[in-house]
Amino acid sequence: MADQPLISPSAPMRVGSLFSGYGGLDLAVEDVFNARTIWFSEINEPVARVFSHHWPDAPNLGDITTIDWDTVPPVDILCGGFPCQDVSTVGKMAGLKPGTRSGLWAHMATAIDVLQPEWVVIENVRGLLSASAIRANLEGDDNEQRNLRDATLDSATPRGVESAPWHLGETATRPLRAAGAVLGDLADLRYDTQWIGLPASAIGAPHPRHRVFILAHRAFPHPTRVGRLTRRGESATGESAPGHDRAESSDHRPRPPRAERVPYRGAREPVDVDRATLRRWGRYAEAVTRWEYVTGRVAPLPALLHPMAGPRPAPEFVEWLMGLPGGWITEGHHSLTMNQQLTALGNGVLPAQARSALQRLICALDVT
Repeated sequence: MADQPLISPSAPMRVGSLFSGYGGLDLAVEDVFNARTIWFSEINEPVARVFSHHWPDAPNLGDITTIDWDTVPPVDILCGGFPCQDVSTVGKMAGLKPGTRSGLWAHMATAIDVLQPEWVVIENVRGLLSASAIRANLEGDDNEQRNLRDATLDSATPRGVESAPWHLGETATRPLRAAGAVLGDLADLRYDTQWIGLPASAIGAPHPRHRVFILAHRAFPHPTRVGRLTRRGESATGESAPGHDRAESSDHRPRPPRAERVPYRGAREPVDVDRATLRRWGRYAEAVTRWEYVTGRVAPLPALLHPMAGPRPAPEFVEWLMGLPGGWITEGHHSLTMNQQLTALGNGVLPAQARSALQRLICALDVT
């Protein structure tokens, strides 16, 4: 697919952002769809400050579990990477189920149900493909006990599927996976969906960072809500006030220019490694040189030396590894500690990776 936005530049699509972090997924969505983010939801206050700095006109709706979606401005695209701790292979693999942090997916599904965006964009770790899941029943479904195969196995049977000799999702050897639960929920909500697993190295980054991207398109082209399923539950009261995370309101000042996006150049072009780069980076020289070419930025120093703790990753270097504009996270006016910067970067999305995944998924959905 050509690197062109889906719609006319004169009519930008509206984006709602959930589990927003520093906005890496939003950067990709805005680039691919020629869109603008009009609100976001992030409970980590230091990271929310970063997002608000780059999107000063977008209010923070706060805790996703307290948002009344009936009062939220409609959007054309809803994007987010719900918490990965319980589906990550480096965690305890508690699974996608009620009561886990990754179970907050159910609140994102509720937002989709109410807002009915044209597009849904989801990002998560590779463990989404292997972690088990329990699909929460929709309101009015009285077959809850049949939904659970065995509570001790943290799995569930697909709803509305007749039993068959191969027992899909009904045995310990073939439990329902987290990705299957998410895709099934999107199907229940009448969305056509495609997904892809993509390592960051596929777009030239000098690290693997494999991620799963899901793109869903509403099956009903008209915005009316004919055929909508019963909601998963009553919307929250919305008693908590939205946090805007800005020192001043934005209605009296112009929007500052956003930091220049990282230019993306093809990762397959050959790169020349000079002798000085080889001496500095050793066996990593070619990978570093390639990412410098792709991002148009020279690699910062990789580590900081501490007299007591020894070497630590330099946030500026990790920021470069993520393909972000210089200072996106590390600028001093964000007032993030080094630990906060590294945590935010470790939990974030690599924009060029998400951009490449979305372009491939749009071609697969064939709705342009």
